[in-house]
Amino acid sequence: MVNKELFIDSSQAEVAIALLEDKVLIELNKEKSNNNYAVGDVYLGRVKKIMPGLNAAFVDVGYEKDAFLHYLDLGPQVNSLNKFVKSVFAGKLHRTSLTDFPHEADIEKTGKISSVLSPNQQIVVQIAKEPISTKGPRITSELAFAGRYIVLVPFSNRVSVSQKIKNPEERSRLKRLILSIKPANFGIIIRTVAENKKVADLDSDLNNLIQKWETTVAKLNGAKPPLRLISELGRASTILRDLLNESFNNVHVNDPVVYEEVRNYIKKIAPDKADIVKLYKGKVPIFESFGIDKQIKNAFGKIVTIKSGVYLIIEHTEALHVIDVNSGHRLNSDNSQESNALTVNLEAAAEIARQLRLRDMGGIIVVDFIDMHLPSHRRQLYQKLKEEMAKDHAKHSILPPSKFGLVQITRQRVRPEMTVQVLEKCPACEGSGQVKSSIVLVDDIENNLRYLLRDQNENNLILAVHPYVYAYLLKGLPSIRLKWFFKFNKWIKVKPISAYHFLEYHFFNKQEDEIIL
Repeated sequence: MVNKELFIDSSQAEVAIALLEDKVLIELNKEKSNNNYAVGDVYLGRVKKIMPGLNAAFVDVGYEKDAFLHYLDLGPQVNSLNKFVKSVFAGKLHRTSLTDFPHEADIEKTGKISSVLSPNQQIVVQIAKEPISTKGPRITSELAFAGRYIVLVPFSNRVSVSQKIKNPEERSRLKRLILSIKPANFGIIIRTVAENKKVADLDSDLNNLIQKWETTVAKLNGAKPPLRLISELGRASTILRDLLNESFNNVHVNDPVVYEEVRNYIKKIAPDKADIVKLYKGKVPIFESFGIDKQIKNAFGKIVTIKSGVYLIIEHTEALHVIDVNSGHRLNSDNSQESNALTVNLEAAAEIARQLRLRDMGGIIVVDFIDMHLPSHRRQLYQKLKEEMAKDHAKHSILPPSKFGLVQITRQRVRPEMTVQVLEKCPACEGSGQVKSSIVLVDDIENNLRYLLRDQNENNLILAVHPYVYAYLLKGLPSIRLKWFFKFNKWIKVKPISAYHFLEYHFFNKQEDEIIL
């Protein structure tokens, strides 16, 4: 079973959330403490401009750039929503229930936005996509309140079940249960985690969501746009809501306030798991203490090295992302070029799926794998990529590898891509250039040692480093050099060279000739 752990680093400026599976960093989310435009937030906005050519409207929700609302994002029951909002403002409606509310007819799929909205009209909308780059938020007026097991959709009567629930009997059981408890004029989407859940769990979730709807309506009284009516949960609670299952072992939090918030939320959705939340009180920063900082430095940046020596080069453009797979030192002389290429590609596929989740990369991603000539190998790679991407909660689609080894992936993007600065000021040139961060230096040396000792059968290696690094490699019991001895079964001679800059290192053979990597 996969061991899942969540680490929450809360500071005044932002909250950083790291999700680890079997101690490997899988997702990293950073949210500014003043982020008012998160996916799922509901706003009362004002229509600023109608754009007939785009069949869309720009809506003022308080952001510096107006939000974009396309006709297809209005939702079929937008006229009912608009009528409801008008009734609340006119004081004609004193109940939040939709049971007796007369519905309007659904709008046509091919209609014009000017027949539904007009300038200065007040409208209730929900953030569908956070502001990215120079664009304002993308919004929808088809409201949906997400809970642990279900999603509540006002002004609809449709009940649908997640396609990931395959068992036909379970699908019809869930549908039957929901139809027996749902109020009129509310649609329900049954989420994957609802599988095998009892009616009491679903009913409790439904009541919480109806309460959320009632809070939203209550805030409409006397409201003036632009105004946020209700917030989506914080990122920590959202991740817990969507991911929390039996394999979740620990949630570590460094802030007492966030600790209480998360603990209370878990008590509400899974009372038996409240004890997995732990307050971190150490003096060392939480991410550094659990080795997350080191993983972040290793995983972000243009070049990403996988332990075996395979590495990825990740480039970003305005329109798409390009990932190039390189074999590095990974060449097994016993295997053919074709099987070497397959081995490297399969290893890279797992890391690419992780990178997409970790960086939250969206849009079009083109991956240049190492060429393979056998169709069976290309099918194997495609299957592996699909299996690894199945763990990703974002909507995505993958095309089979082309004969040139290119794979095209599209992945849903709802918030800005995660970027982490991994380059540090060079200690040798005082900032006129940049080098890889010092935290990954030992890993780089070890990867090269593995290659020289195991693949190149080099004996009597000499490693020359700066005196500070020399002291670091030899300190403690067991020292890093001693760990290398146990790992590679060969003793590495380490030599301090004062003339080297801090992160410089070189390998020499027993004749003291430098080995060029």
